[in-house]
Amino acid sequence: MAEAGSNVTELFRASTAHSPSYFTLSRAGAAGQGGAGSGPGITDFCIPCNPYFPTPAMFEDLGERLRDILTYYPSSADTITAELCSVLGLNPQTVAMGNGSTELITWIDHLLVRESLAVPVPTFGRWTDQPMETGKRVDMFPLPEANGFALDPASFVDFVRSRGSRTAVICNPNNPDGGLLPRHGVLALLDQLQDLDLVVVDESFLEFADAEADSSVVADAVLRPNTIVLRSLGKNFGLHGVRFGYLVANPGLAGRIRAALPKWNLNSFAETVVFMLKEHQMEYGQSLRLVQRDRQEMIWQLSRLPGLTVYPSQGNFVYVRLPEGVDGAVLRDRLLEEYGVLVRECGNKIGSSSRYLRLVVRPQADVQRLVAGLERTMYAPAAPQPQRPMAIPVPSQAPVAVSYQGPVPVPAQGPGPMPALALPYNSGAYGSGPYGSGTAAVDRLVSGA
Repeated sequence: MAEAGSNVTELFRASTAHSPSYFTLSRAGAAGQGGAGSGPGITDFCIPCNPYFPTPAMFEDLGERLRDILTYYPSSADTITAELCSVLGLNPQTVAMGNGSTELITWIDHLLVRESLAVPVPTFGRWTDQPMETGKRVDMFPLPEANGFALDPASFVDFVRSRGSRTAVICNPNNPDGGLLPRHGVLALLDQLQDLDLVVVDESFLEFADAEADSSVVADAVLRPNTIVLRSLGKNFGLHGVRFGYLVANPGLAGRIRAALPKWNLNSFAETVVFMLKEHQMEYGQSLRLVQRDRQEMIWQLSRLPGLTVYPSQGNFVYVRLPEGVDGAVLRDRLLEEYGVLVRECGNKIGSSSRYLRLVVRPQADVQRLVAGLERTMYAPAAPQPQRPMAIPVPSQAPVAVSYQGPVPVPAQGPGPMPALALPYNSGAYGSGPYGSGTAAVDRLVSGA
């Protein structure tokens, strides 16, 4: 058990920007090691997939086609995009499909982002990391914890103006907190920022929302000169490994992205799934309703845990603040080693800290396993730990400009919300230099101190 724990700690030590993959953890034997409450394999609360789609029958169908899928080239991206658009009712000239949303974010940055980009934090890491990697200035607007990390559009517009940002990005719902801006709020934001070079609305998790009938601004984006809407397929369909997503914009913007994409950027798995969608739209719609039901139940279950703060969410994940004195990185490692439960500790997310977890919505049997592990780990008497200096939470205050230019940063230490800037990595930090998780306790753990 000690050896397995050491292996797990080393995996998280080596993955400074993102959590280790499911496959990496499985190969290392991170779960099912005989700890109390652990079952076979890992119960994954880290990767935000749809657990109800594809259906078992669809997986069986994919399995029967596996040899052909792996043997033959896919069709062109234009062919696959045309089929997707026929399912979604979109004009193919306004759509570009990518090998996951990350490929599209990369090309948006290279082609359309000039010297600066404004984005609320915490958020999806590629919206901060990608432009910094290409030398852009990233203006980070801290979302106030006191308001449940809700985005105030007027304050964000004022921030963009004060910084002189030329591109603005919002994720709706936001990742990791799941906060949703109503459609009318997004449209008002777009109206006020119509003079910018570009405004991106990342709707990767919007299909899981149920706060209003339709929160998407896809139909509006095609009519605007500076707006792109990003959508995910892997997250919605529970198929992260396939790597496919798409963006919607006016034909000129969408065409610029399409022209830059590699010839066969979509694989045969993506093609096969897209051409299956027409036959399975009813099952897909039902899967979204089941996730929405599970989200409500999961929020209720987690809210019963003493000292745990659960924030409102419209994504397929829930953002929580741990009780005072609980270190998220230590909790993450213990849940994985002792209970086979994988969670997303957010200490390496800009604007967050190790006191926060993002927990993916899962069926109730899995949630019961998570809750049992949390109860036994957070509240049961624990072995003595090295003393950690107590930090005083920063009082709620108006958002401050947090701008970076150059290497990707590591979040600053602290149990509360982080309205101040984080320190940059050492040069070449992904392969050299001392490890820094942003949390003192886990730094001591992985360094053997």
